[in-house]
Order: sequence, then C-alpha cells, then structure tokens
Amino acid sequence: MENNIFELQYALDTFYFLVCGALVMWMAAGFAMLEAGLVRSKNTTEILLKNVALYAVACTMYMVCGYMIMYGGDLFLSTITGDGVAGAEEAATYAPSADFFFQVVFVATAMSIVSGAVAERMKLWAFLAFAVVMTGFIYPMEGSWTWGGNAVFGMYTLGDLGFSDFAGSGIVHMAGAAAALAGVLLLGARKGKYGPGGQINAIPGANLPLATLGTFILWMGWFGFNGGSVLATASVESANAVAIVFMNTNAAAAGGLIVALIVARFMFGKADLTMALNGALAGLVAITAEPSTPTALQATLFGGIGGALVVFSIVTLDKMKIDDPVGAISVHGVVGLLGLLLVPITNGENSSFSGQLIGAATIFVWVFGTSLIVWGILKAVIGIRVSEEDEYQGVDVSECGMEAYPEFVGSKGSGI
Repeated sequence: MENNIFELQYALDTFYFLVCGALVMWMAAGFAMLEAGLVRSKNTTEILLKNVALYAVACTMYMVCGYMIMYGGDLFLSTITGDGVAGAEEAATYAPSADFFFQVVFVATAMSIVSGAVAERMKLWAFLAFAVVMTGFIYPMEGSWTWGGNAVFGMYTLGDLGFSDFAGSGIVHMAGAAAALAGVLLLGARKGKYGPGGQINAIPGANLPLATLGTFILWMGWFGFNGGSVLATASVESANAVAIVFMNTNAAAAGGLIVALIVARFMFGKADLTMALNGALAGLVAITAEPSTPTALQATLFGGIGGALVVFSIVTLDKMKIDDPVGAISVHGVVGLLGLLLVPITNGENSSFSGQLIGAATIFVWVFGTSLIVWGILKAVIGIRVSEEDEYQGVDVSECGMEAYPEFVGSKGSGI
C-alpha cells in the first residue's frame, strides 16, 4: 500500500513538473512575440529566428555540458535518464529527466532576455555564437554556485551567506540582463536613436497587438516558472504552496502593470501601452525571487514597486544612451535586483540583505565580466554589428534574405 502511494505521488509530481516545464517553454513564444512587436517591421524575421534558434542552442548546450557543470553528473544525461522508480530514484519526488527538462527551459529564458536588448543591429551568427557560450558555460557556472549549492571558486557557498532566490529573479533574469548589458555596451545604439544635445528619438515598434500577446503569453508561462519551482504538488503541503505561488505571481503582475501605467501617465501625460506591458513583466520579475511567503497584498505591492522602478529605469538608461529596444535590461536586470532585495522582508529565516547583495554581486560580476570578454572576442574576430547600410535596409533582408511582411514593407513595399 505504501509503495502504491509513493508511486502515485511520484507520478503526479513528475507530471506536474513536466507541465510546468512546458509552460516555461511556452515563454519562448512570449519573448518572440513581445520582441517581434517592439522592433520595426524590417527586423521582424531576424528577431523571430534568433528566438527560435537560441532555444534550440540552449537545449543542446545544456545537454552537452551545461547540466553537468551546474549539477554534476556525466555527459549526455547518462545519469538522469533512468526508467521507472528504482534504486537512487526512490528518494526523489520526480523523475531525474524531468528535472533536466525543467532546468533547460530556464536556461533558454535567460538567453531570450539578451535577444531583445541587442535587437535591430546585431549580426545573427555572432548572437548565436554567444548563445553557445552563455548557455553552455556562463549561466551553468553561476547556477552551480546558487541552485547547484557549490562553493564560489571553492571558497564559500552563497546559501551559507544568506542568499535565497526561489525561482530566479537574480539567477535567471538578472543574469540574462547582465549578459545583455555587456553586449549593448560594445554594440552601441541604433542609428538615429540619439541626436545631438542629448536628444532621444523614439523608435516605435511595428506591431503592438503582437507585443501585447507576447506579454500575456509570458504572464501565463510565469505560473510554470514560479509554480514549478515548488518542485512538487502531490501532498497537502506542496499543493497549498503551489496555490500561494500562483496567487502571488498573478497579483504581482497586476500590481506592476497598474503602477507602471499610472507612473507613465504622470510622467508623459498619456497612457503608455509599452510601459504598462513592461510594468506587468517587472511585477513578475520582482516576485520571482520569493513568491511563496508574501501575502497577496504584499505581492501586489512588491509588483507595484517593480512597475514604478521599471519606468524610471527605462527613462534613465535612455538618458545614458544605453539603447535597449524592448526594455529588457530594466525589466529583468534592475527589477531582478529589486526582487532579490525584497526576499528578506517576508523570508528572513532563509535570507539576509547582506547575503542577497553578495549573491547579486557575484552573479552580476561573473555574468557581465565573462560576457564582456566573449562579446569582445566576437567583435574582434567576426564583428557583432551589421553594416550601416544593412541596418538601414533592415536585418531581415541582409541576415535572413526574407521579410516578415513582404507585401507592405521594405524593398518590395512602400514602407522602410
């Protein structure tokens, strides 16, 4: 009887884990739609190709070496592809291969953050070359120091210092933003974005309905992102924990959107859809570091703080001439740090402000530093930016040889 109960719990937890992983995988579609909506029409095909290709690269590199670096084990999943419940698996709550699948979609999420920030002027193959290193080495190394529980350079573990990141505000989102920032600094701004005397020229996206759809897809996928990080659901305790995480994740997104919309109205005098969308995403990032301990009201307030912060951050980065077409660095980086710093407010037993700061600094310095080196090597060897002519014409034609909307834009239509 006990064995039957265990097998049922094992099956339910594994199924839940896989479904949550599939929801996180669906976030790849959300990033693709969001970014395709916020870039100009002449760059749509290339940004879509980047998103689908980076997902494939992430899955392959994490299989080849990333998972081994992050959690140990042999290459090619030889230690995590057991069949059925036997031996060491009896101590687990879910199939080991389910854990790999859940982890690999997180890797792809971190890399998806980079694609939006470098959009409209980066070479496709330089981006994919960076994706190989990011998903196969840079992310797994910082992941091994955090979720993997390994000592940083053999000296200390971040968990022992009071660092906690439930689902990845820092480990996934801030890491992706750090890699993006390094690329943007070496890449430079889009032509025409900044003028003389500090002038900032708006470059609106081509398809705001698509961007809105992408935000809703991300919002939905985030339930798997945070909810799956509970790691189980087949007991009363874990089921209640999952319900709280879902509730707080949704509340934070709502709070982030509302506050961002209000702040943008006071700052710009109009209701700004793109700021509202980024506000929702900022709320989600803010709650990701600890969605299991706040009350629903606290989660809404945390999301609201993230929504306000992202508006100010996007404006500030523009003034600093850091060109981020989709606001990824602000949403995932600045608010990712905020999310880490909010953890001790509701989970002081497992975290401290000093531990969160040390953990955030470790993640940022490692990812930003190594990314800067990799981007620098790529810039010197193959170049990372398309030519001025190709940028003006649109990278769809120069990088992909096809247009997303051939009847309406570009060389075959009336638009530019």
